[in-house]
Amino acid sequence: MTITAPEYANPVTIGSTDLDALLAYIDAGVVDRDDADRHPFEEFEVIRSARLGALRLPVTENGGGATLTELFRTVIALGEVDPNIAHSVRNHFNFTESLLRRHDNADRRWLEEVKAGKLFGTSTTELSDKQAGRRNREFETTITDGPDGLRLTGTKFYSTGNLYADYLVVSATGPDGDPVRVVVPADSPGVHVARDWDGIGQRFTGSGTTSYDNVAVRRENLLSRGTLYGELPYSATFPQLYLTAVIAGILRRVTRDAAALVQGKQRTFYHAASERPADDPILQQSVGLLSSQAFAAEASVISAADALSAAYAAHGTSHESDLSLRAALSAAKAKVVVDELALRAAGDLFDVGGGTAARRSSHLDRHWRNIRTLAAHNPRTYKTRAIGAHEVTGAPLPNGAFF
Repeated sequence: MTITAPEYANPVTIGSTDLDALLAYIDAGVVDRDDADRHPFEEFEVIRSARLGALRLPVTENGGGATLTELFRTVIALGEVDPNIAHSVRNHFNFTESLLRRHDNADRRWLEEVKAGKLFGTSTTELSDKQAGRRNREFETTITDGPDGLRLTGTKFYSTGNLYADYLVVSATGPDGDPVRVVVPADSPGVHVARDWDGIGQRFTGSGTTSYDNVAVRRENLLSRGTLYGELPYSATFPQLYLTAVIAGILRRVTRDAAALVQGKQRTFYHAASERPADDPILQQSVGLLSSQAFAAEASVISAADALSAAYAAHGTSHESDLSLRAALSAAKAKVVVDELALRAAGDLFDVGGGTAARRSSHLDRHWRNIRTLAAHNPRTYKTRAIGAHEVTGAPLPNGAFF
């Protein structure tokens, strides 16, 4: 199916018809992409044109003017239309957010690229036997300094979004042995982003391998020292809550698809409560429950986003620590509840649709697969234990990645 792409002279802004048109365009082809096993390269060209990645920048600076909470509302909307695309821009928005928190910092020059519609990916995780997410990291990926200047070599995994990025933010061990981050153009010689992600869900996020083979690095592209995790008490609240927002968006789509299934049903069982499926109180109740669960998920995400916004606003003040703890707790609790709601809802969808819903051509299994893959990133069992330990003993929350 051919879908006409919208065109943009200005960046999309919160609440605009241009943003609505972008979401509608992404939505229109999502089932076809799943059916054809097609990565959304064309859609990402439109995303660049719309400068969606500049959504958090002020309108006066050629951005979308979104507050932090409005950004998360948009992530939920993106998750509803295509969770692959929503997830693929997570690292971009996280990096952009870190730039916005810095004042009078040379790294903020990268915001000019964001304003131009460029997208950033990241390369941090390495497949090794070292603990995942620890705050003080050692990287096997290295930057060496020699006669040919700085050179980057190494292999990274979980490269979500790198297939569609213009720049890659790479964590490595620097020439002096300390951890550093460097911005590398994604089309640099020696950079290879493989399409080897074989997850059951989120199949088009490019979450596989990114390798760097003696890649030339410009010295001025090294990010400032001390910003590997930023200066936040809890550095991973934003990316963790982002994943939950995507799942909340999928729940909205589950509700939408459930209602469409009931509306489109031509027959029912002889022992059903009504001759017409749309009038069946059992099916109506089922859709009502799904809708209520989607509402609860979205409300949990927005509440946590408000808490995170308050913590960011208090950066550098005496209130920052307490507000950051509240935000981290809120995001963790939202994940625990939303993951459970969403996985159950994605299964209950098939009770609404019956045998028709189970056909491969319906593509409704993608909802469960996507939720299961997103939720598996950081198992809720570890979240609930940390929350419980804090409630019972006052133990501090983990403050590295993945929490």
